[in-house]
Amino acid sequence: MSKVQAQTKSVKQLLTGGKFGIDFYQREYEWHRRHVEELLNDLEGRFFANFSSEHERYQVSAYQHYFLGTIITIAESGKRFIVDGQQRLTTLTLLLIYIHHLRKRNLSVVDVAPLIFSEVFSVKSFNIAVPEREDCMKALYERNTFDATNHADLSVRNLVERYDELEELFPESLKGKVLPYFVDWLIECVDLVEIEAQTDDDAFTIFETMNDRGVNLSQADMLKGYLLANINSADPGTMYKLKSQANNEWRRAIRDLVDLENDADEEFFKTWLRAKYAAETRERKKGAINQDFELINKFHRWTRDNRIRIGLDTSQDFYDFITRKLNYFGRYYLEMRRAAHMLTAGREPLYYNAYNNFTLQYMLALAPLTLADDDLRAWEKIQLVTIFADIFLARRMVNYRRNGYSTLQYTMFNLTKEIRDRDIESLREILLKTLDEMDDSFSGVMGDHYGPYALNSFSGRSIRYLLARMTAWVEQQCGKRSNFLTYTTSQNGTPFEIEHIWANHFQRHSDEFSSELDFQEHRNYLGGLVLLPRGDNQSYKDMPYEDKVEHYPKQNLLTASLHPLTYENSPKFTNFVKRSGIPFKPHEHFKKEDLMERQELYRQICEQIWSPDRLNAI
Repeated sequence: MSKVQAQTKSVKQLLTGGKFGIDFYQREYEWHRRHVEELLNDLEGRFFANFSSEHERYQVSAYQHYFLGTIITIAESGKRFIVDGQQRLTTLTLLLIYIHHLRKRNLSVVDVAPLIFSEVFSVKSFNIAVPEREDCMKALYERNTFDATNHADLSVRNLVERYDELEELFPESLKGKVLPYFVDWLIECVDLVEIEAQTDDDAFTIFETMNDRGVNLSQADMLKGYLLANINSADPGTMYKLKSQANNEWRRAIRDLVDLENDADEEFFKTWLRAKYAAETRERKKGAINQDFELINKFHRWTRDNRIRIGLDTSQDFYDFITRKLNYFGRYYLEMRRAAHMLTAGREPLYYNAYNNFTLQYMLALAPLTLADDDLRAWEKIQLVTIFADIFLARRMVNYRRNGYSTLQYTMFNLTKEIRDRDIESLREILLKTLDEMDDSFSGVMGDHYGPYALNSFSGRSIRYLLARMTAWVEQQCGKRSNFLTYTTSQNGTPFEIEHIWANHFQRHSDEFSSELDFQEHRNYLGGLVLLPRGDNQSYKDMPYEDKVEHYPKQNLLTASLHPLTYENSPKFTNFVKRSGIPFKPHEHFKKEDLMERQELYRQICEQIWSPDRLNAI
């Protein structure tokens, strides 16, 4: 084996002007949302440990560096190929593309384009060059979007999903005046170690040595070892029996979690410890240090350091921690995660919240549970919390609020502490009070703060979600077999799409709008949108309203409610209209006034679907 060359490089040094290829055997980009979330949270925490609003930008050079890990490369034909580390470098590139677009609104941010691509003889190519990703990366860089819905390459679909999530996951605390400082720190003070191998054999030897020598214990393994080591008895036979029982309980619980999803065991321990025992979280200011919430990322160490707070004192405590507490809380966590994967009657909010990537719901839901709660009482508490979260998220959506992990972490952790170990009535009271004190309400649909709620690059996914919930709800109220999945998954291979009630023809509406910009703004209002199967959407979209509305009676009831026939031929629908008091009406024409009436109709539907009264029904 040749001598290994290793060099520490900043992100800027590593990516500027260099070209990295990725060999076929490890071309897949496999990072999930949680990996990007953890990376951004780590970067945010390390940056704010140094940042002060009183600093000049040159002072960033004195900030502490952050080590992002090691990559292994090999040089071939004038290009470096990545043997290990493509997940981090690819994610960094996505982050830099996202920053490139943020820079358009904040030109004091340093230009990161040279870290994304380089130009030789007027030919631009990405610094991480994978031919099958070229179109995707180019579209993200130039247009900030790429439709990968039916793309054949799984890595491309993952790339686009992770990039789209950056809009939600990128911390608000790092935007605005802070952004230029953060970007300077990111590219100059975040370091990686590049190990340059001379041959393929050398590269794989290094890779195997770093990853496969011995069996690396997981955090869960190390926690188990610590807990079992503290189960003791003066009688060797009794001690063996206790350890064996605890070990069997542990193995069963962990097996069930891992069967559900890789790393679900580690996510459970973090969630459980935060829900029941964590006391503090890091403040977003200079010099702030990680607290319980962040330190629990290393939960095996945090448990050992906080054993008294957790109640681990005697041998019996350690035994009970596994055989009673782990068994109890692990079971409810597992059942919640299953309901989040599959829409389940009576547990729908878990699925809805998971659809909106609200992973904090599990911490909230475990917080009020106690060992004294029987199954009925435990699920009543879980229902209260997850219905609350469903209402909370929907209200924020229609007010253009972000619901990302970093945005809501502080608020949800404080609420977690407040509802910890609460009984049903006090839990309900706290959750209702929290909703009552929210700044956001469904008046946001009509434009409480930011103008009427409308479709744009930020709100697209939320609007599709809201329309699916509303459409399914109206049909369920009328006794039809319908649910959320009907409008969010393909039916016989045909997905549902957002349909604009107005075709994209300004001249048809020039009598009501003085400019095309004003027309386009109104056309995107929530009240001017419905869901239709893709083929129907494509065939109707260019028609004048008076023509396309004739096709609506055969569609879902929310869409069909625009046509008079629905009020004549659907008695269950008309009974629902009378019962609900929601102002449904047919629209022979669809003018500006009709659009605003429809916007108000949708607001009232939202008020009923996401009513706090649902908490009183538990």
